[in-house]
Amino acid sequence: MVDQNRPQLSVRRQCELLGLPKSTLYYKPVPVRAETLRIMARMDAWYLDDPASGSRRMVDYLAAEGIEVGRDRVRHLMRRMGLRALYPKPRTTIAGDPSERFPCLVDLEKIHAPDDVWATDITYIPLRKGFLYLVAIVDLYSRHILSWKLSNSLDTEFCLLSLDMALGGGRKPRIFHSDQGVQFTSRDFVKGLREEKIKISWSGRKRCYCFAEAYGYDNILVERLWRTVKYEEVYIRAYEDGWDAEVSLARFLWRYCHVRPHRSLGGKTPHMFYSQYATNPSRSELTITEPVLVQ
Repeated sequence: MVDQNRPQLSVRRQCELLGLPKSTLYYKPVPVRAETLRIMARMDAWYLDDPASGSRRMVDYLAAEGIEVGRDRVRHLMRRMGLRALYPKPRTTIAGDPSERFPCLVDLEKIHAPDDVWATDITYIPLRKGFLYLVAIVDLYSRHILSWKLSNSLDTEFCLLSLDMALGGGRKPRIFHSDQGVQFTSRDFVKGLREEKIKISWSGRKRCYCFAEAYGYDNILVERLWRTVKYEEVYIRAYEDGWDAEVSLARFLWRYCHVRPHRSLGGKTPHMFYSQYATNPSRSELTITEPVLVQ
């Protein structure tokens, strides 16, 4: 958009008109070092096994594998990967943005039909020479993955695209649940849900944590999906690039929803279980046993 060969308008003025810092124009991306990617991959694997790990414990895990790295670097990489240790946190500050807060409305024992609750989350996907972020929207009753998107940055746009894809199927949930990440608390994301008259639910402070399963209880099914995706697909594939990740994940997630039977769904696939009911049927119309937490 900036034409450096235009004498009538200087580069500085063009950047001012575009609201672009001049330094950004000359910035050349530096590829992530292979050693850093190896450390990030091991941190991701340890986080799946122990999501309550903070930077101190992560340093110890890495040291046990012969990877000597300081806590400051681990803290920086966890922030970059979007990893946050799960534990009950005291309310020491009152955030000013967003100004409106939404309570956690999810009780897994009270989800009785498809489209009762949709939930979303973001996870880190390692590549051979970089990394991506994966967002997915899941119907909690049927475990059906309604949409997913990959992105090379933790922005809001790819989350909005995933939401549009999920709603594009012609069905919508009674409740939409997420954590309080900036992508899901953004004005655009909240506005999109409100326009569809969907109740908004956020993971709240002081929610109980099921340490036996090592996951936040209100989002346990999405976290369980991430574990399946990582151990049965991502770690054994070692994607070369984003295109390789896109194709391979599309194949795996399609099989997860359309081919792979789930014992908790009576041997049915998530897609079969989700599509056999109309939107929000009454509980009396359901004839299949309600799913339990473990697949």
